[in-house]
Amino acid sequence: MPPAPARSVVRRFFDGTAYLGRGLKMWGSDPRLMLFGALPALIVAAVYLAALIVLFVNAPALAEWATPFADEWPEGWRTAVRIAAIIAFVGLGSLLVVYTYTAITLAVGDPFYEKIWRNVENRLGGIQNEIEVPFWPSVRRGILDAVRILVATAAIGLGLFALGFIPIVGQTLVPVAGAAVAGWFLALELTGKAFDARGRSLKDRRRALAAIRPTAVGFGVASYLVFLIPFGAVFVMPAAVAGATLLSREALTDQAGSGSGPAL
Repeated sequence: MPPAPARSVVRRFFDGTAYLGRGLKMWGSDPRLMLFGALPALIVAAVYLAALIVLFVNAPALAEWATPFADEWPEGWRTAVRIAAIIAFVGLGSLLVVYTYTAITLAVGDPFYEKIWRNVENRLGGIQNEIEVPFWPSVRRGILDAVRILVATAAIGLGLFALGFIPIVGQTLVPVAGAAVAGWFLALELTGKAFDARGRSLKDRRRALAAIRPTAVGFGVASYLVFLIPFGAVFVMPAAVAGATLLSREALTDQAGSGSGPAL
């Protein structure tokens, strides 16, 4: 009996990855809209590509700066610690880039992604009792929510960064944990529009996604891994917005079924 829940969690995780696949499938049904949504991602990607190149070039120097205690160590141990430090710096940079990339791209491309999100909602029957939020209060709320998510991401990311200096653990468990953390926060960020339109706060969003956490993390991890592919986010971001809309409806329906109020 004990193995059954584990299989259930794994199955739900892959159910989450399928949401990204469903978002990609929508590309074929409306390619013009999806290519339209790729424009802001392309602009932001060009800026981030330059930043990542700077990080990669300077990673060895950063590793030496962060590990002065290893200067007098035997060469083998010194090399191992500094390789671990390089991987930790790159891992932390990737985690922060993926999150901030998503937040900035969503902000820059808000009119583009609004059309994609609305298109998906309308295909599925629209939103009952939609909450109309004035523009400036909506912007202010979005910024505050983004800052809250960023603070939480940074705190966890710094912890993972510190663990990255531990040989073996830093190169095995930390990247997996980093992907899971990035996936969770990506799901949290990308589902913002669907929850905001229904008058749900960031706290409500966290609670609803936590109820289907394996599914939410599966969707987020799949998006995160594709975003790590050079220029992958440029073409996948519109599909991720579409997939997040589908994920939101599952989370809200699940919440409604548990007695938390109407979802759709």
